[in-house]
Amino acid sequence: MRRRILLLAPALLAPAAAAAGQAAPRWTPSRPVRAIVPFAPGGATDVVARVLSETVGTILGQPLVIENRPGGAAGLIGSEAVAKAAPDGHTILIHSNAHVIAPALVSRMPFDVLADFASVAHLGRIPQVLVVNPRLPITDMQSLLAWLRANAGRVNFASAGIGSANHLASEVFRAAARAEVQMVHYRGGGPAMQAVIAGEAHMCVDPVASAVGHIRGGTVRAIAVAGETRSAVLPDVPSASEAGLPAWSAAAWLAAFAPARTPPAAIATLNAAFNEAMQRLEPRLTELAVERRPELATPEALTEFVRQDAARSQRVLREAGVQPE
Repeated sequence: MRRRILLLAPALLAPAAAAAGQAAPRWTPSRPVRAIVPFAPGGATDVVARVLSETVGTILGQPLVIENRPGGAAGLIGSEAVAKAAPDGHTILIHSNAHVIAPALVSRMPFDVLADFASVAHLGRIPQVLVVNPRLPITDMQSLLAWLRANAGRVNFASAGIGSANHLASEVFRAAARAEVQMVHYRGGGPAMQAVIAGEAHMCVDPVASAVGHIRGGTVRAIAVAGETRSAVLPDVPSASEAGLPAWSAAAWLAAFAPARTPPAAIATLNAAFNEAMQRLEPRLTELAVERRPELATPEALTEFVRQDAARSQRVLREAGVQPE
């Protein structure tokens, strides 16, 4: 009898195994995947999206097409386009932590930043760096703080737009330095940086990923990297703590999102493609100061991280006196 049961076991397990296989069908895109970046070209979000796009497209078997859709507080226009797109896996959003800042700035949001999006993949953490126009009489944090006091209310501080990660980091700097500046908002990190280079603005905060080329080229002067530690990409630039302003701590993160109700199989395929691309391109991403966070590799971990960061970021802006309009 025992022998008969053992012989029957594989036959009994086969239907269950087949059912398990059917429960998790593999999804593949049937056409190019559109990745909306809600900022102008040239900023860190756009730079990282374009570095990843070709490899992700190769893994998916369909091109990943980057579409810049700037405008609105915290990239609201591009985000809304994705929130309202068909949840079929063929439209995603590549955004920064500005995604979760929007509710602190806009009183009537056209979507819910948590409920209307599905987490796809964490695309890295990027330290922020403070830069100034090199023609200013500023060489370090102490001379910057003295210059800010001497020119209170007359300093143009460029940001990547209301609610951008750069804006959040700039507000944290303004509070830490107790500086009276005019915050000037542009349509992305690229235009903000160009304003500083041209002398239209005096200073800005930018992710190291997009600022490093300008710093090395001498078109802007780096003063400090936010936080306690230096960036390996900019080893000669002191951290804010080393420079004498330890209260200035900020970093940007990037992630991919899909419209809510996108099938789990599509999310899984996209997640795997981005994670594999991040691994293949790690040397290039490291050059851009993009730090991988393996503990956030799953959509579930990213969802919880985003929820917590939304609460923290919105609190920082409220404490800085920023009110939704």
